[in-house]
Amino acid sequence: MNSEEEFYDAETGLESDDSCEVSFKDALVYEGKQTSNGSAHSENGVWERRTTLPAPMFARNNFSVWGFLKKCIGMELSKITMPILFNEPLSFLQRISEYMEHTYLIHKACTLSDSIDRMQLVAAFAVSAVASQWDRTGKPFNPLLGETYELVREDEGYRLISEQVSHHPPISAFHAQSLNQDFEFHGSIYPKLKFWGKSVEAEPKGTMTLELLKHREVYTWTNPFCCVHNVILGKLWIEQYGTVEIVNHSTGDKCILNFKPCGMFGKELHKVEGHIQDKSKKKRRILYGKWTECLYCVEPKVYEANKKAEKKSGGDSKKHKQSAAGDDADEMPEVQETVTMIPGSTLLWRITPRPAHSAQMYNFTNFTMSLNELEPGMEKVLAPTDCRLRPDIRAMENGDIDAASTEKDRLEEKQRASRRERAKDEEDWSNRWFHQGTNPHTGAQDWIYVGGYFDRKFTDCPNIY
Repeated sequence: MNSEEEFYDAETGLESDDSCEVSFKDALVYEGKQTSNGSAHSENGVWERRTTLPAPMFARNNFSVWGFLKKCIGMELSKITMPILFNEPLSFLQRISEYMEHTYLIHKACTLSDSIDRMQLVAAFAVSAVASQWDRTGKPFNPLLGETYELVREDEGYRLISEQVSHHPPISAFHAQSLNQDFEFHGSIYPKLKFWGKSVEAEPKGTMTLELLKHREVYTWTNPFCCVHNVILGKLWIEQYGTVEIVNHSTGDKCILNFKPCGMFGKELHKVEGHIQDKSKKKRRILYGKWTECLYCVEPKVYEANKKAEKKSGGDSKKHKQSAAGDDADEMPEVQETVTMIPGSTLLWRITPRPAHSAQMYNFTNFTMSLNELEPGMEKVLAPTDCRLRPDIRAMENGDIDAASTEKDRLEEKQRASRRERAKDEEDWSNRWFHQGTNPHTGAQDWIYVGGYFDRKFTDCPNIY
């Protein structure tokens, strides 16, 4: 079976607030006190982001995925409203913003004088961008057409705006920029889902573009494939696989990364290997590691010498026992030992450990835990289309699954009604913050940020909630 699900469904609206001239920074300074949703302020009034959600995730043990899916046999997947228990309390737009968790790698790249050294860190950033997906088996909420999400991180030196620019096909566009004009990072994502019986494969169509403004360099790449195993029966687990090619359009340097599929014995699970080559195709660095853990770089001569020594000594003498993957479930292979560092290697990136309670919080990282936080006063500065104002996501985060399900149904029907009304009046949907154009570096169709969001003039935003 290879039918495809279009990843999104629904539309929403809140009246815009006339007090949007209030600065975002001003909205983040309050008296030092604990709030009801687990957030806290320090005594000097500086906001401390929350490190937990208001309520733990729902147990899915009593819900039969097969009992639901067997009713959908013969139906078009894009027409099916998935039960809310499949979800996590985030919009896909917020999921995209998780690319920014390790932005320090871009800042560091901006300070380096050598293009190969910069490429190493760009590659580490590309790998780190998918690290938050490890063990994240919940499905994000489908963004409503016109939905937005902003993320302002003055402590990390950037701000981001994203918008759902198309419903069919579902396309999410984003644009992030350094607060001191060091870089811009932007792209559009069109996730294509294929159901293969026991697993769901996601192909993240769309190009990532990173501009290092000081160096006048532009990098582009696409993300690897992602597969969620055992959607019918067994323990859900995720693998990333495929070739990611990062191109420096200014120098001709390339980085080719191979996200390895787990293989029959699971020996390759989570592994990433690749190399950086200059414009003459000479290998300049070897990269290796795991997207769930870390990434190292080493000189090619050192890498080859290490491989020869390994082969001479017998290499991996351990026999990897094949998992008992029967017809009913794809058993997750036993994760092999941690990445073994080759002497002479340099660590480029290591994942930040997740909090101890992460398993009860949808396997979120600390960074992810703060994404849907509605800080006091934020309503005065946010666009009325911001994800944080979505009532179904808010209800699920607060532990009210019935209200979340009711609101999700209402929003989806509101979106359908709005679409019918536009068709009746022969009106086209007009995006607010992005327009369709051509990526000047790849020549492919892309969505370009038109600017102006942070002027906070939201009076003409659509009513989607």
